[in-house]
Amino acid sequence: MKSFTVAEINSELNGEILGNTSAIITAPEQLENAKEGEITIIGNRKYAKLWASSNASVAVIDEKIDLEPGENKALIKVPNADLAMAKILELFDPGLPAFEEDIHPTAVVHKTATLGKGCQIGANTYVGKNVILGDNTILYPNVTIMDDTTLGNGCTIWSGTVIRERTIIGHSCIIHTNVSIGADGFGFRPSTDGKGLVKIPQIGNVVIGNAVEIGSNSCVDRGKFSSTIIGDGCKIDNLVQIGHNSVMGRSCIMAGHSGLAGSVTLGDGVIIGGSASINDHTTLHSGVTVGAGSGVVSDVAAGKTVLGYPACDSREMLKQWVTLRKLAK
Repeated sequence: MKSFTVAEINSELNGEILGNTSAIITAPEQLENAKEGEITIIGNRKYAKLWASSNASVAVIDEKIDLEPGENKALIKVPNADLAMAKILELFDPGLPAFEEDIHPTAVVHKTATLGKGCQIGANTYVGKNVILGDNTILYPNVTIMDDTTLGNGCTIWSGTVIRERTIIGHSCIIHTNVSIGADGFGFRPSTDGKGLVKIPQIGNVVIGNAVEIGSNSCVDRGKFSSTIIGDGCKIDNLVQIGHNSVMGRSCIMAGHSGLAGSVTLGDGVIIGGSASINDHTTLHSGVTVGAGSGVVSDVAAGKTVLGYPACDSREMLKQWVTLRKLAK
């Protein structure tokens, strides 16, 4: 078990220590649940009142919050408590599951695959023809990487993930459990005889940039032609759908249960709230924020925040809701 003194923790944070505690810190914990010997976070004034009754020995607090440390307790004031807590979580991180051998005997690696230095491949994983794995990339048990796929350096692919043929993934990406990348896009048209549906072939691929993270059970469909593209630094939550030929710019965020229909274009830094849906062939320009549960059916100008269904300017939608509430009384 890892443990640190307050001074050792602050050497990573470069904050201001208020008060003092003799306790050795053994874990981070939520404010309400923390026990003696644990460190917590107070990043918002509304939680400051809970400090007096907390059993935590140390709290990392935002520098704008005024608090007294209390007896045998300490506070560490920092400019941004959330970012400081991220460093603390790294200190206490127990690390990833360890491999006893770099390539498990039950893994199937095609003879034409190229493995970089330090690659690790878990049990029952399949690596197909002409696959390229960069240095220090890790494939956990039961991963499938299909033919002609390329992964960059330092990627981590968790169990159950399937990466279909011709996918290109950059460096330092994290793909969590049971993600599907490169499955067929949802393309069907009524048959000429009116008696069924014709499947439209999906012959493109998926291209993912550097430092992308994709949450569990999310799906990124291949393009009908050309590529579905996810830009550098994008962060995608669990249970997210990205339709065929969609293009995401850099550092976009998509929260759980949200989805892009086919051929959606996102600029840089777009934020999409949970359970929001974006209609096909729609463009959200850079800096757009889409509120949770919204449905976007038309293009959105750069920097706008939209809300509701059909989504419109958030202030206008809030006015509509207030008016409807008054009419309902």
